[in-house]
Amino acid sequence: MSKSITGDGFTVDRRAFLAAVGGMGIAAATPTSGRTAPVQTKARIVVAGGGAAGLATAARLSRQLDGADIIVVEPRSDHFYQPGFTLVGAGLKSAEYVTLKTKDYLPSGARWMQERVEEFDPVANKVVTEKGTVLPYDFLVVTTGLVLDYGAVEGMERALIGREGIASVYAGAAAAAASWQALQGFMETGGVGLFGRPATEMKCAGAPIKQTFLADDHLRRAGTRSKTEVVYNAHSKTLFSVPPVNTKLLELFDRQDIKTNFSHVLTKIDPAKHIATFETPTGSVELKWDFINLIPPMRAPDAVRSSPLPWQDGPFAADGWIEVDKKTLRHLRFPNIFGVGDINGVPKGKTAASVKWQTPVVVDHLVAAIGGKEGTAVYNGYTSCPLITKIGQAMLVEFDYENRMTPSFPFIDPLTEHWLPWVIKEKLLKATYTAMLRGLA
Repeated sequence: MSKSITGDGFTVDRRAFLAAVGGMGIAAATPTSGRTAPVQTKARIVVAGGGAAGLATAARLSRQLDGADIIVVEPRSDHFYQPGFTLVGAGLKSAEYVTLKTKDYLPSGARWMQERVEEFDPVANKVVTEKGTVLPYDFLVVTTGLVLDYGAVEGMERALIGREGIASVYAGAAAAAASWQALQGFMETGGVGLFGRPATEMKCAGAPIKQTFLADDHLRRAGTRSKTEVVYNAHSKTLFSVPPVNTKLLELFDRQDIKTNFSHVLTKIDPAKHIATFETPTGSVELKWDFINLIPPMRAPDAVRSSPLPWQDGPFAADGWIEVDKKTLRHLRFPNIFGVGDINGVPKGKTAASVKWQTPVVVDHLVAAIGGKEGTAVYNGYTSCPLITKIGQAMLVEFDYENRMTPSFPFIDPLTEHWLPWVIKEKLLKATYTAMLRGLA
């Protein structure tokens, strides 16, 4: 007999739940190596970056190819489970929870070069590392991720995180923990809390919203919300790019008494005076803070930006995102190059959930190219964001390039706050993530 999962007056048949979980990719998938024989090849494949996108790609390539020389170029020995940074910054998880080791997830069929790519030369089909190592390739997969441009906000530097009421979880596990310390101080005193996001493309664009709601919940639990003004400074005229989600968030912000300033882009801070300067359509505006959740502009790494790989014009050119076809993720000018993850210049897709869906598409086309064929897989822009609205509740927002909602759980309204998306975020996603790193999800 099938058991049920019950909560908040909502009952889910366990079989239905597990079926939906599998469809979303939260459970580990069956390895594909048992279904089709690996392709025999001597192809030289460089994976430039060993974050989530790089390790997941290398794992799938190792499983589907036999004899290929796969090199993952990644300088860091620590690997961070970045979807957990928000939880660490809210005091719900420790820094250790998000800290993994790169070596533990490197597939046996790949080599690890612990260096950083300094130069991309797609004409000569080679990359050069910071130590001068030249790596020729037949295929290149760019998985470098992005860089946090704290220097673009005048007066800001990473060393300030955790001081002067400044929080910024993106800079790593230690920064997320320091951000929690800053939030705790704010919870004790109340005052003015500033939140927002940069005008650039960014990873997990829902994170600033989650952090705003979590701070609001903590302040209420601490009994200091009545002494606090929570202000969200939106970079554009909306809170979220998906219209129905934006409408829902406006309702929730109104319910929680969260003030919203639209078209406010942070350009400068004065840490000593606790003054933040924003550019607006009518000029510069200064706002005082007791707590500020600062998210820096995000851009492609210098090695990518200075190479021929980025878009030459259009909305993705200025910050160096690479020029790939949004459906196949294959470079439009260099067909033996693909991109996975944050580095891609596509309309959606800078989340770990996006990596999960992008990786098999790229591997399909790359493996097909080795055999002189055309791949068939398509990436539709799938992006998933468990939007936490308070501790214990969230909305599971999933959408594609066209801003169409693509819910994995048909029995849950994606715009309804519920305990189940919270459980997925807080309990299940890390296991999914590590399975993805091994090419199993």
